[in-house]
Amino acid sequence: MSDEKAPQLARDLTLYLLARFVLVAVIAWVLSLAGVPLLVALLIGLVVGLPLGLLLFRSLNARVTAGLAKRNEKRARARAELRAQLRGDTAGQSE
Repeated sequence: MSDEKAPQLARDLTLYLLARFVLVAVIAWVLSLAGVPLLVALLIGLVVGLPLGLLLFRSLNARVTAGLAKRNEKRARARAELRAQLRGDTAGQSE
């Protein structure tokens, strides 16, 4: 099951990051066409792209957040089992 979820999380995270970068690039490109200097256009693209990306890519953001939460939950469970084993608790072991 973890073999199926890890590539899906990696794919979703990559898509989300690429979509955010493309959004910033498009905003900067439009502003540079309007005569705004490139550095200023990139800075405005970053500032405007942050909240706009959260709105436009809401479903992709939700998938990434859910995948990260599931991965963190699995890590926390494994960490708790390891600590139980190190303490010598036999109830914490799942054999």
